[in-house]
Amino acid sequence: MHHISIKFPAIVSRLLLWMVIGFGFTSVVSAQTDPLLSHYYEMPSFYNPGAIGQSDLLRIRGGARLQWLGIEHAPVSIVATGDMPVKLGKRRLAVGLALQQESMGLYRNFTLGAMVGYQMKLLGGILTPGLRIGLASESFKGSEVYIPDDDDYHQATDDAIPNTDVSGNALDLGIGFSYRRDRFSTGISLLHANSPTINLSSSTGAGGGVSTPSESGDVKNYQFSLKRTLYFTAAGNIPLSNTLLELMPSVIAVSDFDSFTGAATAMVRYNRFLSAGLGYRWDDAIALHLGVDIKNFYLGYSYEYPVSAISKVSSGSHEIIAGYSLKLDFSEKNKNKHKSIRIM
Repeated sequence: MHHISIKFPAIVSRLLLWMVIGFGFTSVVSAQTDPLLSHYYEMPSFYNPGAIGQSDLLRIRGGARLQWLGIEHAPVSIVATGDMPVKLGKRRLAVGLALQQESMGLYRNFTLGAMVGYQMKLLGGILTPGLRIGLASESFKGSEVYIPDDDDYHQATDDAIPNTDVSGNALDLGIGFSYRRDRFSTGISLLHANSPTINLSSSTGAGGGVSTPSESGDVKNYQFSLKRTLYFTAAGNIPLSNTLLELMPSVIAVSDFDSFTGAATAMVRYNRFLSAGLGYRWDDAIALHLGVDIKNFYLGYSYEYPVSAISKVSSGSHEIIAGYSLKLDFSEKNKNKHKSIRIM
């Protein structure tokens, strides 16, 4: 069993503890749960349901983010997306899926959403409004919480923290709009638009705990609310004349209406094969990005070095992403034949 102690000497360790077990189970608590990936530019539909179907390809992306290496119980995120266009007569739709799972100490969250978008021509480009309907799930392993007393190291209790495993889920909605023209794209979205409130409950045994107004018998209910989160993204692809090089700048801005963060990245791609660049995460880290395109496959890696105080206890964050793109053509002429390519 893993024990968490507030007797750690480092102040950052104390902060992480209360991020995990002290985020306020006594009432309705709001939190932002979407990880901000270094490779946000490779997985736009994760942040915007309107960003699905931006090419004629079936695009699949998946990756993992290992944050703040060197700190025990630091966040680990796994993310995957998939999307493709669908033609229905003269109408062009797009469909997709997005999922993520994140663990941080004793806390876990999971989201899964299905997306649909409708594409329409506008000012020489394509505007796509999109909708995401899914499930948000939260869990907390209260049975493994250990809070030593400051004086004699005996087990202490905190009425704000569950002492049993609790979990729950709720409907999660998101909306978004994207616009693309030539070699430029931008979008705005609102995830967790319904601010879902998740009731976390579990049967309790011996020991402490807190009774909420929704408690019934031996079942204790806690509530966890996901904050509405606003995203803005923009990306470009700029070929350099008489070279095999392309500049690929991108930005993302994030706000939960209480706080702000964001990132900017500048990539250079050679011959649509090798790419490298630098990124900056707002008031947090600088990043090195590397990528390779091999026919229909993509592989990317990034390393973030923290520029905040957490650099004293962490060597940085690593992220890796892999992808596959498949061009679909279901016409009679090309029946049963698929050509796999990757374009931006």
